[in-house]
Amino acid sequence: MVAKISIGSSLYGALSYNGMKMNRDEGRVLGANKIILPADGNIDIARMVENFNLFMPKMGRTKKPVLHISLNPHPDDKLTEQQYEIIAREYLDKLGFGGQPYIIYKHMDIDRHHIHIVTVNVNEQGKRLNQDFLFRRSKKITTELEEKYNLHKAQREKISPDMPIRRIDPAGDLKRQVANTVKMVGMRYKFQTIGEYNAILSLYNVRCEPTDGKVNGREYHGLVYFATDDSGKTIAMPFKASRLGKFASRTAIDGKFERAKEKIDVAPTKRKVADVIVHSTNKADFIAKLKERNIDVVLRYTEEGRIYGVTFIDHSTMTVLNGSRLGKEFSANAINERFNNLANAPTDTPDVAMPIVVPPIEQTYEDSHSDTTQEPEDNQQSQSTSGQQQSTVTQSVSNSGDYDLSIPGLDLFQQGQSFNPDEEEFRRRMQRKKKKGPRHRF
Repeated sequence: MVAKISIGSSLYGALSYNGMKMNRDEGRVLGANKIILPADGNIDIARMVENFNLFMPKMGRTKKPVLHISLNPHPDDKLTEQQYEIIAREYLDKLGFGGQPYIIYKHMDIDRHHIHIVTVNVNEQGKRLNQDFLFRRSKKITTELEEKYNLHKAQREKISPDMPIRRIDPAGDLKRQVANTVKMVGMRYKFQTIGEYNAILSLYNVRCEPTDGKVNGREYHGLVYFATDDSGKTIAMPFKASRLGKFASRTAIDGKFERAKEKIDVAPTKRKVADVIVHSTNKADFIAKLKERNIDVVLRYTEEGRIYGVTFIDHSTMTVLNGSRLGKEFSANAINERFNNLANAPTDTPDVAMPIVVPPIEQTYEDSHSDTTQEPEDNQQSQSTSGQQQSTVTQSVSNSGDYDLSIPGLDLFQQGQSFNPDEEEFRRRMQRKKKKGPRHRF
């Protein structure tokens, strides 16, 4: 059995959390001490707060007088509601809180039923109860209860390097699953922004959001985590990073951002993505081919369906990279134009030489310029003022330049003769005729 103790300042918040479970038929009250429970079972939270206040001083120096405790037996321990209540009361007696006002709830929101206890650590005289070594004493008590009632012993789940990361199971222990996912993702992957962090978390139905603000004039910067369904919708109350562990904190994640800058090498991922995009016929094909290369791509859409974000997750190199880190040709705008806006899709292919078809010489001058032609590179000859474009046989398009992306089996893309002499002579004749034309009019 595992006991988790949260010490806070909001009695109303703790009671509201458990009241919400009851409203959803996911919880019920098993018992209470010094608290009047209504006969009809309808718990009024405001009245419960008044009951607690009767046994608490009006004034006191204790800033966090509320204890919210959960007792979690092993899933294989099948207990009756009476047994749950007996164990809860005995636990509080041994911890030194048996004479305090408290309420015992049973939660059934997951398959593993468990207990929640709301109590206070201040007596009627305003004196705080003994909290020395509270967590150590709690662990000793749960061990004694396991032996007394023949319960399964709690075992810490060890995370090994080869342990697979699984999607969140809504029927399981959400907090434990979110904590394990965050811990394993942080141990294995490299990312540099909160967006890249969320991209890898989204594969396992977890989302992270920063929380910034001020409390009593002091700034705070933290993180909260959400469990989601496959469509990204939140399925439970958020978890503060402090409830999951130090590895999930803002400080820990910011530290990972900084360390990743020195460790990430974009070249291997860029090479694979560039090769895949050459052979992809559409967006679905692009995603499937990347999957074969052990790369997941996370696309983010506006309400109109436009791609405004793209992140590549390379499971081979354990890196998470926004498309713009690979180059502007892999940015969200470029991916959207290529796959979502076919009318404006680029005719070039990033980092790979692509062919451009030259119209047959037999065509008329007007026909040869009716088709859309490739824009030439800056280092090629400028066109005349009439806007005519020079046709080329092939053109090498590369915005990278940091390494060579040669692709086996694509010999037909090798650079050849830059222009057709006959067509060039024809173009010059047409230019001379156009220049002479206006002179005869004057």
